Amino acid sequence: MKTHKNLWPTIIDFQNLLAAATQAQKGKRFQSNVARFNLQLEPALFRLRHELLALSYRPGPYRAFYISDPKPRMISAAPYRDRVVHHALCNLIAPILEKSMIDDSFANRVGKGTRPAVERFAQWCKTYPYVLKCDIRKFFPSIDHDLLKNELRRKIGCRNTLWLCDLIIDNSNPQENALAWFPGDDLFTPLQRRKGLPIGNLTSQLWGNYYLNRLDHFIKEKLRCRAYLRYVDDFAVFGHSKAELHAVKTAIEAFLRDFRLELHERKSRIYQTNEGVTFLGFRIFPGFRLLPSANVRRFRSRTRRRIDDYHRGRISLAELHAGLHGWEGHALQADTWRLRRKLVREIFGAGPFKPPKKKRRRKK
Repeated sequence: MKTHKNLWPTIIDFQNLLAAATQAQKGKRFQSNVARFNLQLEPALFRLRHELLALSYRPGPYRAFYISDPKPRMISAAPYRDRVVHHALCNLIAPILEKSMIDDSFANRVGKGTRPAVERFAQWCKTYPYVLKCDIRKFFPSIDHDLLKNELRRKIGCRNTLWLCDLIIDNSNPQENALAWFPGDDLFTPLQRRKGLPIGNLTSQLWGNYYLNRLDHFIKEKLRCRAYLRYVDDFAVFGHSKAELHAVKTAIEAFLRDFRLELHERKSRIYQTNEGVTFLGFRIFPGFRLLPSANVRRFRSRTRRRIDDYHRGRISLAELHAGLHGWEGHALQADTWRLRRKLVREIFGAGPFKPPKKKRRRKK
């Protein structure tokens, strides 16, 4: 297998670091840490380049916080200068890793995304009566560091580039516990092996996608499943019979053990496509798609809170509109015209948020 060497001079080139800083600040230019870095941009980049050249660069501490969207998860924000390094590294290694990825892997790739993934899923719903939909249990907290480093060495042969990859991996902050035992483990093995990548890093998105690349090829090439797609750790295999898909699921479970991963027991099952299958925020049927009721409930309650925040002066009208337009852009990908009209009437035309009627003056 061909490995790519001599990447380091281009990674630490000043022009690449400058491009990385431009990429890292998108949507964040006015944050205080970004503004401080940009105030002395050229000296800061030259200092960063000198540290990388001398192999003395060390990542800073993460800032961790939790979101519920819809389930609680920990997000880890790296210092801004580290995010610049992540972009500089990914500018070189992402095209190399992506060359080996299948066309039906849709996450974190140029020209891909949730919309094409949903379109492909909907297309296959029209052709196949059954689908095996899978989710990996605690995927990012379960990614094994040693196994990930071995996977990167299958494509990258530049010693200094691998040093930087290993440094970023080794400096991952502690993630959610994901204890699991696999064949050959003793009682303490899960505690001794380092695992977990911080959700929020650009490198984590790329490496998480690549960590399952061999699973993609196994399903497509060894199991001969043509109708297969994946978005991060959510993936689906379509088939003509339940027996066929049960055999595929058993083979996938065995394959994932080599990567110290497990399928989520409750979320990995076989569905009939004509009954509708939830995937990437949509309930998809052959020929049409809807929004899951949980998505609608969250939008309703979130919008009521944001309208209340607007009336209390906590957010601006532009911020309120941005949230509404964001959800509408998602909802427009489904058959939701009646639903959207109903929600607008319900949220904006009734209840405590209904604007007061103007009193008519009586004619004397």
